[in-house]
Amino acid sequence: MLDHIFIERLEFRGRCGVTPEERAKPQPLAIDLELHAELGRAGLSDHLSHTIDYAAVATRVVQVASAHEACLLEAMAERVLTMLFDDFPVERVTLWIRKLHPPITSVTGSVGITINRTRLAHKVRQAASPPANFLLQQLHRLPKGKALDVAAGRGRHSLFLASNGFQVDAVDHDEGALAYLSTSAQGDAFSAITTRAVDLEQPTPHEPRLGKNVYDVILVFFYLHRPLFPAIIGALRPGGVLVYETFTIDNHIQHRHPKRREFCLSSNELLGLTAPLHVLHYDEGAHVDTDGSDRVYTAQLLASKPLSSGAPA
Repeated sequence: MLDHIFIERLEFRGRCGVTPEERAKPQPLAIDLELHAELGRAGLSDHLSHTIDYAAVATRVVQVASAHEACLLEAMAERVLTMLFDDFPVERVTLWIRKLHPPITSVTGSVGITINRTRLAHKVRQAASPPANFLLQQLHRLPKGKALDVAAGRGRHSLFLASNGFQVDAVDHDEGALAYLSTSAQGDAFSAITTRAVDLEQPTPHEPRLGKNVYDVILVFFYLHRPLFPAIIGALRPGGVLVYETFTIDNHIQHRHPKRREFCLSSNELLGLTAPLHVLHYDEGAHVDTDGSDRVYTAQLLASKPLSSGAPA
């Protein structure tokens, strides 16, 4: 069990706002922190070197948060989190950052955001291959439990889910990619990931390849094999959630990728392929790529398996 250090209402002035006018002048901001760390030695030694110096934390937070302007509080918070994990022996941080006098006439108090982040989750988030934006956006809606990452590749999504408390099965036909994922998981102490080499396009007779009513969450990103959909739906537990995103035919037309049209969805096709599920979110069109460098045309689906026939989750 980790101990907690908290800093309440650390006030400073910083430049943060969507418009250039709001960023032009520093405004009053406040940060509250809860740092989770092992502090047992400090109680025995009564020595500052065996704990986290909250005065040093406060000084560094103000330095980092006020050094650069930001459009969003989220971006300012990310810089502060990176500094805390780099500079101090903390395992988890809860950060609340807010504008004390927001430029909204109907708000008489503050506005802000709260982020709860572990060291491992932050490491995965900052990795060279971050998870898809759609997964980041929908993470809060996913039921915690057992997840299946279909066509996992090197496992950017498997690692991300494991860092957020999921038990993950990663399947792919590429044994080399799965070996890389296993090595990454061991290096990051992720015992919650198992890998299995499966040829997803060669069905096994008389036996479901993915199991029946096994998973709370199933992920499929940028992979399309239409005959696999019944197995994916069957592998979801009642109430389980499917997260699916892949290219539409518009991406082939605009970017010539994928090169083969049959690897792209036609308009609203994904809704038909997942018709037994209850749609929680669907969007089809141009979306910002994972690294923010381009816009790709994809279909994004979040859907749940009914708890019983005729009763959607």
